[in-house]
Formats: sequence, structure tokens, C-alpha cells
Amino acid sequence: MDKQMILKFWRESRDYLFITLGVICYSLGWTCFLLPYQITTGAVTGISAIIFYATGVEIQISYFFINAALLIVALKILGFKFCIKTIYGVFAMTFFLWLFQEILKDDSGKLVKLVGEGQDFMGCVLGSCMTGIGIAIVFINNGSTGGTDIIAAIVNKFRDVTFGRMIMYMDILIISSCYFVFHDWRRVLFGYTTLIISSLIIDYVINSARRSVQFLIFSKHYEEIAEAVTHDLHRGVTLLDGIGWYSKQPVKVIVILAKHTQSINIFRLVKDIDPDAFISQSNVVGVYGEGFDRIKIK
Repeated sequence: MDKQMILKFWRESRDYLFITLGVICYSLGWTCFLLPYQITTGAVTGISAIIFYATGVEIQISYFFINAALLIVALKILGFKFCIKTIYGVFAMTFFLWLFQEILKDDSGKLVKLVGEGQDFMGCVLGSCMTGIGIAIVFINNGSTGGTDIIAAIVNKFRDVTFGRMIMYMDILIISSCYFVFHDWRRVLFGYTTLIISSLIIDYVINSARRSVQFLIFSKHYEEIAEAVTHDLHRGVTLLDGIGWYSKQPVKVIVILAKHTQSINIFRLVKDIDPDAFISQSNVVGVYGEGFDRIKIK
């Protein structure tokens, strides 16, 4: 097995590990805080929750069968590779929703209200935060939990529409439909609150993970720095010609675009080579192209 194959194996293994952690976080959000207080939200999980409240059919059953139908569509549009992780996400979600419900049920078979009676709003906030974080972790690691996530992934494949916003648009109808189960607009408002919080959390976590930075580095050891960044950090480097206006001497300016998580490594690398280097770091709104996000336009 060559080095490239080993690297690919570990990258895929890491994806599945974090997809599992995201699914666990999402499932805990539902079973600990949303289901006990009969709060719904969007997506297929929201539909399954409404079915559960109305009929008693456990949430994981309807969740699984609805997603099975949607996966047939996703297989053609998103490709087999995407669907492998989506299928894994659906099975993992089905399992953990069942598992945590079994663990958190009391002697009468009802889910325990962990934050106490009458704490519906607190359950709404905590549940939406956990589900938002869970879904974001899954998305960052190239996975999906199925349902409207599949539709959001399809749209994001072709257009620059954020996951959170797309999910919000699709799920308004689902949340509104819970009125026909409870005949209580308070439940609908809780659903909208859950949707808004989870969508904001999704965008925040995803955008934080994808933040990029731009470095302008001024150093007499520009060749050593450029070589080290290219070979050690595997980032592209561009050299610009400049003139110091005070000294009237020509200078080389190193331009680097990198992920925000690589900032510390770049600072350390430059300091080791040239402690006297002048460095400017700035956040950039978006970076598109090889090694970053793909350009998606109609």
C-alpha cells in the first residue's frame, strides 16, 4: 500500500469518525431535549417527530423509511461516494435515536425531562444547539444524515447557498404542519425558534471551520520561507516584487492563502527561519479554487 493510499484511508476513517460524533450529538439533542418536551423542527427528523407525537410510531422507524426513498434520488445526483456516507449517516442516526431513547426512558416508558417540568424553552434552546452542532460536524466531514440535508447538499453542489439557509427555507412548511397535531401555535413558535437557532449554529460552525486567511510576509529569507511553506505545509506561495519606499530598495513579498487553522504553523515556520520577518495577516471572506472551496455558479 503506497503513501497516497494510506493517506486516503486515514482521511476517510477520520470522516466516518467525526460523522459518528456528529450523529451522536444530533441524536442526543433530540432525545434529551426536543422529544421529551414535544418540540419539533424541520427536516425528516421533524416529520418523524410529528408522526411520533400523533401516532406513537417511534421516530427512528419513519425516519429510516423516508430517507430510504430520498436516497434513491441522491444516488443519481450526488453520486455513489456521497451516498455511501449518507447511507452510513442514516443507519447511524436510526441506531442512536433508538439507543438513546431506550437509555433515557423512565419506568413508565416516557422520556425523562432532564431540565425539569415546564422548561420547554430551555429544552428548545439546548436541543437546537446540539442538533445544529451535530449536523454541522457531519457536513464538514463530507457526510449527511439524509432527509432535507440531501436536498441542501444538492443545491450547494451547484450554487453558493449556505446549508443553514437552505434548510430553513425548506423546513418552514414542516414546522407549520405541527399545528394540525397540537392545535397550539405555541408549539409552532417553539419549532421556529429551534429551526432558527440550529440554522445559525450550523452556519457558524461550518464557516468557522472553513475560515481562510491571507499572509503578506516581508523577509530577506523569502526563498527559504517559500520552500518550507510549500513542502512542509503543502500550501501554494506567490512572490510579488515590491519597493520599500523609505529605503528605495527592492523587496520580495510572499503571499500565502491558507486555512485559519494553519495560521499558527505558518507563524512558527516563519519565526524559525527569520525572527525579524514582517508579517501581515488578514481574514478573507472566501477563497475559491484548488485546495479551497470550489467555484459554484449557475
